[in-house]
Amino acid sequence: MRLIFILPLLIATACQGNETVAAYGAGNGIWQLTEIDGVAFASHATLSFPEPGRIAGEAPCNTYMGRMDAPYPWFEAKDLAVTRRACPDLAAETAFFDGLAAMTLSETSGDTLILSNPDGREMIFAKAQP
Repeated sequence: MRLIFILPLLIATACQGNETVAAYGAGNGIWQLTEIDGVAFASHATLSFPEPGRIAGEAPCNTYMGRMDAPYPWFEAKDLAVTRRACPDLAAETAFFDGLAAMTLSETSGDTLILSNPDGREMIFAKAQP
């Protein structure tokens, strides 16, 4: 009789795993931004998935962290907390964060992570070498 009550709880718990892009190939390592909208990104910016539902990284001037709990293949960077350092690369930083905020889809293929949206915008990341 107890099994009837416990079984639904076990099933519900099993369904609460990480279903984000991190669980589908992007979770291991740091991703280096190489391109935004078909143009090479000359500055340094990274993206990582340090734990389920979280993103973090380095923008050209600042570090950031936030939430990303949309199920794969969806992508939504939320509640970003960004340090506030000034640097000569603020235009690239703005382009990076504007792009990240606009992305709604994700795809991993080997050492490449592609974030995109229905408007044709795209950010391409390469897995950073340790």
